[in-house]
Amino acid sequence: MAYVFSPAPVPTTAVANSEDRLPVRRIFCVGRNYAAHAREMGKDPDRELPFFFTKPADAVVMDGETIAYPPETENFHYEAELVAVVGTAGKNIPDADALSHIWGYAVGNDLTRRDLQLAARDKGRPWDMGKSFDRSAVIGPVHPVADTGHPQEGSIRLTVNGEVKQDADLAELIWGVDEIVSILSQSVELRPGDLIMTGTPAGVGPLKPGDTCVVSIAGLGEITSTIGPREA
Repeated sequence: MAYVFSPAPVPTTAVANSEDRLPVRRIFCVGRNYAAHAREMGKDPDRELPFFFTKPADAVVMDGETIAYPPETENFHYEAELVAVVGTAGKNIPDADALSHIWGYAVGNDLTRRDLQLAARDKGRPWDMGKSFDRSAVIGPVHPVADTGHPQEGSIRLTVNGEVKQDADLAELIWGVDEIVSILSQSVELRPGDLIMTGTPAGVGPLKPGDTCVVSIAGLGEITSTIGPREA
């Protein structure tokens, strides 16, 4: 058998303190998983079941890269997030076993074309063009659980040009990583290389060309992105 055209390269992320690369299979994202962010988006923060959307694996952007201001938006937003990386396959995973399926954690930034997302939401349409565009998932080096354990509390912070925009604690997550993994695994079989962006705190806001955006999470370091000129 021959391919009609060459297969695309496998998207990967860096691994902390290693030359190895981690292959990315899928990217799942949890919507409105901090109460204060749910309120700022005009939604009830009560503990209803989480909902998920996806980004393509090749949306991954590494730490330190310049990201062109994307097309078709006038309201390009940052969203600081803890990223959990699946290392062991499973489906219908009980809460008590869920963390054993996590290989590691990373710092993430869920970039969003907010105007497109909200327009789709208001019409009852999918969010894909607001969330799943090219180079929309900044993912830092993945830290193995063996080195960091499972972060359940600690600072998550985002700055733009040195000014703090998001400042919260991982303890404020409405649904913890164990619960997210368990619930998601009822719908799909999770497999190694699946990334789960666990939601963003309050304080989301716009980026513009020339901005420098830094996301940090206690114990996992920080990632930096520079916003370049608008794409032609």
